[in-house]
Amino acid sequence: MAEFSIIETYFNRQRASKQVDLGIGDDSAVLSPPAHHQLVICADTLVAGRHFPINTPAHAIGWKAVAVNLSDIAAMAAKPHSILLALSMPTVDHDWLQGFSDGLYACCERYGVQLIGGDTTQNPHLSLTVTAMGWIEHGKAVLRSGAQVGDLIVVSGRIGDAAFALQHPGHPLQKRLDYPTPRCELGLQLQGLASSMIDISDGLVQDLGHILAASRVGAQVELNQLPIDPHLQSLAEKLRWQYALAGGDDYELCFTISQENYQKLLALQPQVTTSVIGHIQAQPGLSFTLNGKAQPLQLHGYQHFA
Repeated sequence: MAEFSIIETYFNRQRASKQVDLGIGDDSAVLSPPAHHQLVICADTLVAGRHFPINTPAHAIGWKAVAVNLSDIAAMAAKPHSILLALSMPTVDHDWLQGFSDGLYACCERYGVQLIGGDTTQNPHLSLTVTAMGWIEHGKAVLRSGAQVGDLIVVSGRIGDAAFALQHPGHPLQKRLDYPTPRCELGLQLQGLASSMIDISDGLVQDLGHILAASRVGAQVELNQLPIDPHLQSLAEKLRWQYALAGGDDYELCFTISQENYQKLLALQPQVTTSVIGHIQAQPGLSFTLNGKAQPLQLHGYQHFA
């Protein structure tokens, strides 16, 4: 099957949306940014056997390819708009392509995003790269560098589920691994409230560490305040903290916020639960307490070149 037939059959099912002047079908897409807005753009590559198990259903791969990028857009407090897809695959498998494109469009439609272009090619290994774009009013992006001493450290949803599911195929938590939920609505609510933000993709320890480095501050985290599933609560402490703090693939938001602004957020009644897990302090580094007592932990997040 020719490349353009694949595109027409599986990846050209949406009508042009607002701000898309030209979508799939030409050398490039053409967008018209809203007045007084900035473009927010990110890209993630997923490789079979590296970023998802080989036997992952095609529908789940399609969903996840979009979701992990929308999570990055949410972490900037931006509104997602459109994506590009670069797909490399060994052969043309129509059943796989149908499932993959169905999953991709399911995520796009859930979050109001349009596929506007990309590329397909043959490669011995299955890999895909999604580039996501969004809009934000000029100067309102939430960066990693704004954390202030005294700020609360807050995470959305639960952490550790996906890492646990990766080691326990078929477990009820499998859906959290295969179908992550980008916190787009929460990200928008945090615009003007959060002082810094990041999405948790490589594990809380590593990603919170990026905020601390960029903001030149330290943090203390209370382990008993981590939002973790009862299945993880039943594990030995060392394994529990490994999944929750260093497992990765959570795609939840970690943000810092003043006490006053956190109350304003709660008044907005966010759809997802948020949990205060610690606070920002002047002393550099990341420390942990358990029931108020210091707890030495040596954990590292996901390494892309391990």
